[in-house]
Amino acid sequence: MEWEQLLSLKRQGDTYKRLRKEQEETRLGFEVDYDRIIFSSAFRSLQDKTQVVPMPISVGSNKDFVHTRLTHSLEVSVVGRSLGRTAGQQILSKYPYLADVHGYHFNDFGAIVAAAALAHDIGNPPFGHSGEKAIGNYYKQGNGKSYKASLSPEEYQDLVDFEGNANGFKLLTEAREGVPGGLRLSYATLGAFMKYPKASLPKKPSKHIADKKFGFFQSEKDFFREVVEEIGLAPNPSNPGNGFFRHPLTYLVEAADDICYTIIDFEDGINLGLIPEEYALEYLINLVRENINTKKYNAMTHSSDRLSYLRALAINTLIRDAVDVFVQNETKILKGEFDSALLDKGKYQAQVEDIIKLSVEKIYQSTEVVDKELAGYRIISDLLDIYTTALINTKEGNASNYDRLLIKSLPENYRNADTSIYKILLDTSCFVASLSDSAAVHIHDKLTGRKI
Repeated sequence: MEWEQLLSLKRQGDTYKRLRKEQEETRLGFEVDYDRIIFSSAFRSLQDKTQVVPMPISVGSNKDFVHTRLTHSLEVSVVGRSLGRTAGQQILSKYPYLADVHGYHFNDFGAIVAAAALAHDIGNPPFGHSGEKAIGNYYKQGNGKSYKASLSPEEYQDLVDFEGNANGFKLLTEAREGVPGGLRLSYATLGAFMKYPKASLPKKPSKHIADKKFGFFQSEKDFFREVVEEIGLAPNPSNPGNGFFRHPLTYLVEAADDICYTIIDFEDGINLGLIPEEYALEYLINLVRENINTKKYNAMTHSSDRLSYLRALAINTLIRDAVDVFVQNETKILKGEFDSALLDKGKYQAQVEDIIKLSVEKIYQSTEVVDKELAGYRIISDLLDIYTTALINTKEGNASNYDRLLIKSLPENYRNADTSIYKILLDTSCFVASLSDSAAVHIHDKLTGRKI
């Protein structure tokens, strides 16, 4: 892989080559990507999607500041920008021709990572981390398994392993009537967004991190290949024809996400009282011990100030560590030979694992989270069953009046029953995934007769 190709400014439908040195400095192409994402309706819906802990009912305390997918995504983007800029400085120092010949600046790296990081959760369903599993479970063990015989193995795998990353790629790139190319992001940003540049099959063909999940549905296969060819991703021999090694900046997008959910989910757990405060502070101190200003820390009389200080210090510490690992392994990354997340190879791996282990025990498996996920499973399954049945009945000419009413309740771009069964099932799944937590609950209440 070559940096000048990986940093492509091309957008879907371009008929001319976009050169970095000809860009308008006041509004760079990579910065336009960020703007288009943040103003999209898909991004706005993240404000009412659970990150980990459901939004609490009580008001007037730290419990009011639990993170949603939107606040999490904004924070990941900020961390990603710092990672990209810092790494970009060292990449340009190593490859000066990128600046001298092509006109790239270190801020370009930050802008690409920031935009990809902003969008990293844009395809995730409602109800936290179990949303994807709930959709997949409907097709694997629920009524949706009856459609298996009508689908190719790859199409069925897209559904039973429904993946937020693949849905995100679909949301960012899918053409609609009058809107060719979706958001028309630069191919560099799309490349950095793709954590798992492979199809759903074969499943986990190797232990390389790029093979852990998948990054596109069969419906986006052709455009995925166009992006891959434009930016020159290296083929992954463990998955010939269907898999590729990551865009190098994807490692920084992933590191930004890992840093934020490790530290900030942990902070949410403390604010909600799920993790004892003094106990938790010790875990953060173990992470930042080499960098802490003991005098400054001890002068803080409020525990909330101490927590904020340790959180900021922890994030900064992990940013520096992630960039060090990235730069040290940049040659391996370009060759596709670096097979782990950056934090997994950092000097603070043990401290990060301790924090995550405690978070799993005290936060991710807490009653509040489990109850939300249980409700989400039922709501998602019911919605999928109701809408897919109506659409398939319509396709087969067996629609009842109720089916026709149900289809009218869908947004216009999800009403088409005159298409393949795969497209109907995937589009319906993507519609359910697009719903915010409260919208899913509201629609479910209406369709099941709980509310009028």
